[in-house]
Order: sequence, then C-alpha cells, then structure tokens
Amino acid sequence: MRILIFGINYAPELTGIGKYTGEMATWLASQGHEVAVVTAPPYYPEWEINPAYKGKGWHKERRDGVTVYRVPLYVPKEVTSKKRIVHEFSFLGGVFPRWFALLLKKKYDVVININPPFHLGFFAMLYAKLKRAKLITHIQDLQIDAAKDLGMIKNERLLRLMFKSERYILKHSDAISSISLGMKRKILSKGVPEQKYMMFPNWVDEDAVKPLSKKESLREEWNIPLTDRVILYSGNLGEKQGLEMIIDAAEQFRHQDNVRFIIVGMGGAKERLQQLAKTKALPNIYFYPLQPYAKLSALLATADIHLVLQKKSASDLVMPSKLTGILAAGGCALVTALPGTSLHDVIADNKLGFLVEPESVSALVEGLKAMLNTDLQPYKDEARAYAMDHLSKEKIMHGFEENMRVLCKEKVK
Repeated sequence: MRILIFGINYAPELTGIGKYTGEMATWLASQGHEVAVVTAPPYYPEWEINPAYKGKGWHKERRDGVTVYRVPLYVPKEVTSKKRIVHEFSFLGGVFPRWFALLLKKKYDVVININPPFHLGFFAMLYAKLKRAKLITHIQDLQIDAAKDLGMIKNERLLRLMFKSERYILKHSDAISSISLGMKRKILSKGVPEQKYMMFPNWVDEDAVKPLSKKESLREEWNIPLTDRVILYSGNLGEKQGLEMIIDAAEQFRHQDNVRFIIVGMGGAKERLQQLAKTKALPNIYFYPLQPYAKLSALLATADIHLVLQKKSASDLVMPSKLTGILAAGGCALVTALPGTSLHDVIADNKLGFLVEPESVSALVEGLKAMLNTDLQPYKDEARAYAMDHLSKEKIMHGFEENMRVLCKEKVK
C-alpha cells in the first residue's frame, strides 16, 4: 500500500505522539509499504526547534525508509492557550503548499490523520476525497474536550464551532481509531458508528524496554545509593497532569533522608516546578533532562515507584503514553485516576499498581506511604506480563496493518 500520514509531531522526538507516529511509519515501511509523512521539524517536548532543523523551511528527507516532508511552523517559547492556537494554525499554513504539491503526484491508497491538532484533518480529508483514498483519523488526545474541560478555551461560540468541525471530519472519515476504551466511549458518543471504529493502542517494544536491576540503572551515574527509595516522574512536564502535587508531596517527606523524588523531562511547566521546589528549599527533589531512548530501561529501573498523574478533568480524554514503558520495564506505578475511567480499570483489574484520587496531595502522600511499606514485586511481575500480552508493538502493528488492508479491500496476508 501507499500510505500518507499527516501529523504535527514526528521522529526524532523522544516522547509523546511524535514517538508513536515515527515508530508506526518506520514499521509500515519495514513491511514493504511506501510511506510518506507531512510533519513539522522536531520541537517537542522542549518547545524549541531541534538545532539541526532550524532555518530549513520546507524540505524533504529520508528517515528509516520513510519519505518525510517537513514544513515550518511557529513554536512559542512560553506555551499559552492563545499561543498554542497560533502555533497549530501556523503549521496548517505551512502544510498547504506541500498538500497542494502532493495532489499532483501519484495517489496514496490510505491517508492517516494524527489528531491533535484536530483541524489538520481538513487537509487529510480533502486529499482523501479528491484522490479517492481511504481516510483514517487516529485520535491520540481528544483535544477539544480536553481544552474545554481544562478551561484552556472558554469561548462557547468557538467551542461550538470546533466541535462542529470535529464532527464533520469524523463523519467523513472511513475509519476512526484511538488508544483506549474510555476514549472509544467518548468518540462513539459523538455519533460515530461503532463499525467505523478501530482500537489502535499505544505500544511498547518489549525487547528494547525491559526490566533491569538497580545496579544496571542510572543510580550510579546520578550518585543515588542503592538503598534509597526513589519516586520518579518521567515525561512531558505539561499542564494536564497537575504536577505541582509532586512538589507538595516531596515536602511531606523532606525529613526522610532515604526518600528522594526525581523529575525527568521537559515541558511548559518545568521552570515553574523548579522555582516552586527552590522556594520551598526542598533537599529531596531532583530535576534531570529528558534521557535518550537507549537509556529508557536504565532510567525506569532507577525508580522504586513511578508516578502517573492526571487531573480529574482529563479523565479518559488522554491516556498517558508513559505507562506503556513503565509496564514493560516491570515498574510499579502510583496512578491518579477516577473509578470508571479506562486508566483506572486497567490498573485495578490487572493489579498493575496503586490507585489514588486525582488532584489530592493527601491521597498522593498516603498512597506513597502505603507503597513504601509494601512488597511491590508482585505488581512489577504483573506489569511486565501485561505489557508482553497486551502492549506488544508487533502484535498491535500487525493488527493495524490488517485493518488497513481490509479497509482498502486488499487480501489479508
């Protein structure tokens, strides 16, 4: 098949949507498909364009067997709701010349639109309609719902217009996919027929991310005694998770010399979190930059406890991608999730970690105390087993490829 992918984030970004889109495109190319991607230069989660891509404008590159068309965009230094809107629309402006040029080339059989940003779907939809290709809208985050529930957009008229536009794109998609059962429920509630839906969860390469001993972790590199208890948050330092709670929780453990909190990653909230920790003069919290993928298993092995934090209003609107790596590495997570959400159900039903109420520092602290006094090995064993059974990259990608073949009425191999 000839496959065209539209998405604002792509490899070599190490976290978030770009990581998964990059791995998906590379895997499809490795199976003999002809794959092209229209995307931006890498900028996430630092919110700064990668130095190797600065000033390049529109250009083409070959990456891991994939043709990658990069288009310029505005990347704000300080991420606010208004600046993010300008950021996304600047990308759409950059996409237009490339989209028009692709119309003049040989037809692609399948167009995959990665959402967010949701309005990128108009380019994908128009290409599919004009070239009579099949359109798959893949939803990583329910962007408009999250923007509304998190209070990032409060203009009711604008929200109505955005939801109407989203419904239009979903209606004209041949298939819609997302990454969790909770997101599936919300998507179907928007009027999407169930027969158009396909589950396409985020995965993990279980051979690349695996359990390691503490001696094989980053403890020696970071001068952390093997006997210390490490509580780790790793990933995007954004606004959806309510990460101030980590600072407040660390304050409750400031007099326990053998308990340390580590925050690894980049994002819009990092400077604010660092300043908050400095203001409180906390001796037990440490910040480190995002680590390369080759060090992921060692990073995850550094922790006794992993934090997966979400706000109540983000329940089932996003599914934390960091969880796949934690499970594959045999980690035990403390997760903030509401009962009835897919995140809560996965953790509870499979005994993969501890669950506490979101946005409650006292609940977080009590959960941590309970975990520090519990043998976590059974949870770690279940985590690795779950990853092997349900999150295998090969299993998930083969299933998605089969769904695409059926959509294109090709014979499944």
